[in-house]
Amino acid sequence: MIIVTGAAGFIGSNLVAALNARGTRDILVVDDLADGRKCLNLADLDFADYLEYDDLLMRIERGDDLGDVEAVFHQGACSDTTEWDGRYVMARNYRYSKSLHDWCVARGVPFIYASSASVYGMGPDFVETRAAERPLNMYAFSKFAFDQYVRAQAPRVSSQVAGLRYFNVYGPREQHKGSMASVAWHFAQQIRADGECRLFAGAEGYADGEQRRDFIYVDDCVAVNLWLADHPEVSGIFNCGTGASQTFNEVADAVIAWHGRGEKRYIPFPESLVGRYQSYTQADTAALRAAGYDRPFADVAEGVRRYLDWLDDSTLRA
Repeated sequence: MIIVTGAAGFIGSNLVAALNARGTRDILVVDDLADGRKCLNLADLDFADYLEYDDLLMRIERGDDLGDVEAVFHQGACSDTTEWDGRYVMARNYRYSKSLHDWCVARGVPFIYASSASVYGMGPDFVETRAAERPLNMYAFSKFAFDQYVRAQAPRVSSQVAGLRYFNVYGPREQHKGSMASVAWHFAQQIRADGECRLFAGAEGYADGEQRRDFIYVDDCVAVNLWLADHPEVSGIFNCGTGASQTFNEVADAVIAWHGRGEKRYIPFPESLVGRYQSYTQADTAALRAAGYDRPFADVAEGVRRYLDWLDDSTLRA
């Protein structure tokens, strides 16, 4: 059996889909379905059982035997970067992760978990070193704190523990995220609704729409997860980005090209974001490549095309 937490979420549901494509259906999917709309991400997928996140937490903290578990993919978290209830965020993101980690380590079960590039704050360095980590909100701090725990435990751990610091992920099955969905999603909705993509005007040394991010297609994130599962000898904390930054203009241009219509409109850069906005991110992928991962990553033009093809065909588009 494989356990996937956050299975009804964005990356988690794509991971379940990829496991199904490999012929794997003995999957325990775990999530919090207080927002029942997320169930649509699982409606076309195959799995063996479902647990609410707190049910799983209770069982692992009791030390229950969950059967023959091949691996745990821990994708679940409170991912709201505007949530400042620190006790809530640490309970959901730190305690949960720590308990799962300890349960897996005690049983020699590979543990692959979602960290976040948000631990780097404003940058400018995006390399997996302590000196580069400057979390600016509770979500980022909770991820940073767990990475710290993993590092502290590593000398005493013999089984696989691998964390992935996701950069700007976009792609299928993110429709439930609302305002937290990717710019590719929002640009596609804006073109459909009124024929224009709305981008931030220039600020902090960047021209209109020229702020840059490391945009990574969700299938590439899933591929790294599965590669790690196939290589249980690989442990560590790795950036999960393409290693190249691209502009918001490039994302908008790709969306407009797919639709064959539309234009860009630049809106004033919010005063509230001055000094607090990541105008540039770019993953340093040297550690992941050194570990042996050699597959290419989709650029924005390819990834957006694949994403919008999926949205065009999917019943989960809205």
